[in-house]
Amino acid sequence: MSQSNDLPEIETLAHLPMTDLEERFAALSPPKDRGRVVHMFARPAAWKRIGVDSAVLTPDGGMPDDRWAEIEDDDRRMQLATISSGVAEMIANGQSPSLFGDNLFVDLDLSEANLPHGSRLRIGLATCEVTPEPHNGCLQFRDRFGADALRFVSRREGRGLNLRGIYLRVVEPGRVSVGDPVEVLSRS
Repeated sequence: MSQSNDLPEIETLAHLPMTDLEERFAALSPPKDRGRVVHMFARPAAWKRIGVDSAVLTPDGGMPDDRWAEIEDDDRRMQLATISSGVAEMIANGQSPSLFGDNLFVDLDLSEANLPHGSRLRIGLATCEVTPEPHNGCLQFRDRFGADALRFVSRREGRGLNLRGIYLRVVEPGRVSVGDPVEVLSRS
């Protein structure tokens, strides 16, 4: 089952100050080797999201109905935007996860120390590889979650934590569903 929707309204009162972000982040302890898929979204157009319960990820198309597949210079290094579900929930502070613009929300430690570039993950039945492309916060991120949230995910000392997430490319196709396991197959 999938659900198409425009982006929800931004709740600026939900924006957290830096001290709260730091405090809440310190309490997170995502698994390092095996987690699960918490949310999935396709992005068919700017400002649109489709909540997806299940999809077949492919090396050529990435996630079905995602606008990435329509980009002329389809750089597979940025095929699937992926964020830690714990970090996303913390930053969103009650707002919809669709505001992030990521395809996959996973309960897993996405830090560079845990998943260096080239690491491989089994996500549902698909195999994906961590790419070296940085996944940075932008002005839209600031508008949706506040200036402190953008600073929090962009700080130099936190870059290796990949708080804004990582990019994956699909290596082997397979069906992925919300609730499926995410398992580290290899670390490079």
